[in-house]
Amino acid sequence: MTTLTTFQPAPVIDETVRLLTEHYVFPEVAEQLTGLLHGRLAEGAYDVGDAEELARLVTEDLQSVNGDRHLRLKHHVDPVPPKRGAATLDAMRRDFDTSLGGAPRVELLDGAIAVVELAPMLFPLEWAAEPLSAALTLASRARALIIDLRANRGGDPDTVAFVSSYLLDERTHLNTMHWRGGERSEQSWSLPHVPGARFGGSKPVYVLSGSSSFSAAEELAYDLQQLGRAVVVGEPTRGGAHPCQGWTVHPHLEATIPVGRAVNPVSGTNWEGGGVQPDVPCPAADALDRAHALALARLAG
Repeated sequence: MTTLTTFQPAPVIDETVRLLTEHYVFPEVAEQLTGLLHGRLAEGAYDVGDAEELARLVTEDLQSVNGDRHLRLKHHVDPVPPKRGAATLDAMRRDFDTSLGGAPRVELLDGAIAVVELAPMLFPLEWAAEPLSAALTLASRARALIIDLRANRGGDPDTVAFVSSYLLDERTHLNTMHWRGGERSEQSWSLPHVPGARFGGSKPVYVLSGSSSFSAAEELAYDLQQLGRAVVVGEPTRGGAHPCQGWTVHPHLEATIPVGRAVNPVSGTNWEGGGVQPDVPCPAADALDRAHALALARLAG
């Protein structure tokens, strides 16, 4: 474990403050955080014994102003590559290779109801298009579909649009990202064509949510919910709506900083802070059984 005998906290804080000032989507909050972090450094709050503890303390302070859960100083046990975002990409690739490309479970339940689990992430689309297409095409013949996001911690907005495209019949506006400064925005739409077969826009869809569901997983649940396309079953999600990037600030520390904010075209807002609220609240552990029962009842009706 790296200790503060091999580094001092001041350079880490200075670089984190610089990145906040240059990149955080909310400049006024970045200004508040600059004062907070420098003040905490001056009073000795960051004079701790190891990098992991420093990451914990700084993350608490970063999230103390507006509760932004994407705003973090993240500790890595293994050394972090100096290239921006490389640590996150390396970890994602390992998870991708051990999760069948992000679709570790496809199952047919009683009543011809399919379950597709998407976990632990919605991986970058250039990696995930093939395995996700295979899983969703296999499920396309089911009478109803349950998408399990309870263990999904986020990922790529383009992959959100890709998955959504299998569940819609027409090209549909899903979300708009507004980048820092407000001068540039980027709309996300479902795709006019997908590889394989669509499940389509008329058969029942249920999305399972839990307290671990985060970021892009929340967007998928929220977009489908706002469109009236899916019923969300389970627990409220974590509440992180801001896309972020990562920068190496020390060999074992990565600053993740939101660079945009999401705005849903139906609600005019997003799930930041409060999370996605389920249509059918229940413990996450019971969500699959509950969704299965709801699907059976709807099909019987």
